[in-house]
Amino acid sequence: MSTPPGEAPHLPATADTDALPVMGLGLRRDTPAPRKTLLAWALWDWAAQPFNTVILTFIFTALYLTTDAFLPADIAALPDDDRVKEVAEAGLAAGLGWGTTIAGLLILALAPVLGQQADAAGRQKLWLGIGTGGLVMSMALLWFVEPAPALFWLGVALISAGTVFSEIAGVNYNAMLIGIATPRNIGRISGLGWGFGYLGGIVALILVVVFYMSDWFGLSEDGGLPFRIIAVGCALWTLAFSIPIFLSVPEPSAGRPERRVGLLRGYGLLVRDVIALYRSPQSRPTFWFLLSSAVFRDGLSGVFTFGAIIAGSVFGFEFLDLVIFGIAANLIAGVSTLIVGRFDDLFGPKTVILWSLGAMVLMATAVFVLVDAGTIVFWIGGLALCACVGPAQSASRSFLARLTPAGREGEIFGLYATTGRAAGWMTSLLWATLITLTGVTAFGILGIACVLLLGFVLLLPVKAPPRT
Repeated sequence: MSTPPGEAPHLPATADTDALPVMGLGLRRDTPAPRKTLLAWALWDWAAQPFNTVILTFIFTALYLTTDAFLPADIAALPDDDRVKEVAEAGLAAGLGWGTTIAGLLILALAPVLGQQADAAGRQKLWLGIGTGGLVMSMALLWFVEPAPALFWLGVALISAGTVFSEIAGVNYNAMLIGIATPRNIGRISGLGWGFGYLGGIVALILVVVFYMSDWFGLSEDGGLPFRIIAVGCALWTLAFSIPIFLSVPEPSAGRPERRVGLLRGYGLLVRDVIALYRSPQSRPTFWFLLSSAVFRDGLSGVFTFGAIIAGSVFGFEFLDLVIFGIAANLIAGVSTLIVGRFDDLFGPKTVILWSLGAMVLMATAVFVLVDAGTIVFWIGGLALCACVGPAQSASRSFLARLTPAGREGEIFGLYATTGRAAGWMTSLLWATLITLTGVTAFGILGIACVLLLGFVLLLPVKAPPRT
């Protein structure tokens, strides 16, 4: 019996958990999902993007949490070029790095097992809702992070928690892609989601610019009030724009009751499944891709996590400069992702990823070497990096979707998240360590470049998925 358009194909309850001959993406064959469904799915990226763009990258952390507002008053009063103050501000940047490292370890422990349980119950939308709700709550609670040294770690903890919830939601969001895409359009649909996300970031940053240019609409700047209001606004944005995916997008599968186990037993099942991935010739490329992508995706994440801090602390970008750069960065990333999605379908995701990573290593190295040449270096190099991040992220999701077996969407994307976080400490640790050892924020750029280069090398021998 055929599956109606817009509904995920149902798998038999007796599906073999170890034999992996059927790719989940192939179950839809060439039946396209309704346009409404595709747009509702892509809109979740738009909904979640303010956390990455406004909170994590360009505004809250770069212009508020890692500034002298959270230093002791005697150190904050020192001139900006005073070595003591520079080291103290670098310590705030390193502190954020330590927080994201801990978040990575939590995701490492939780993501694959929660993904496996979502698969077993056929409840990806439930866990998407839990992750999205946690993300909204983490941003809303940033209202209580007033500018005081004692509250710095509360800000780091909430942002780290938001990172964990965002990843849990993202596991199930990615899994739902398999239920709406076909082998012929997976690259374009994945690119559509990332493109919507970056364009949503542009709109959010423009609203912040309007807020700033209107002199915060007469609000007092005492107590970091404008930044705290921005955080609450981001929470409301995510809440509002995430609704369509729950109304219009189906679960990718009907569930697999025979794999329903308790949380602790889920870890044993996870180990068995990873071993099965490695031992099966059909699924071994999935294993090696999970390993290699774990490294390069952490480098990609580091570009946006620490990019604005580099712009502000290393190149001296002021508020308006940084927001304008953020708008330009998201515009370039969004447009490049939408365009390159077609190259993904034509030439394959591996080609897109390798070209993107190679270009990023060169650009990051150039930014570090030419750091004394002024802001033009970051404008050119930073925007070039952003033009490559989106295509690499989108093609990575497409790569894995082409390899994912039917009925194991959440589990495989859970492994995707957790292997990413298994290496998720690399960029944060190198960033924090290099800055701590040198007391110079610019050395963190080298940490990002090294992780991207390692990911490039590890991806080279991985067998690419077949194109149809």
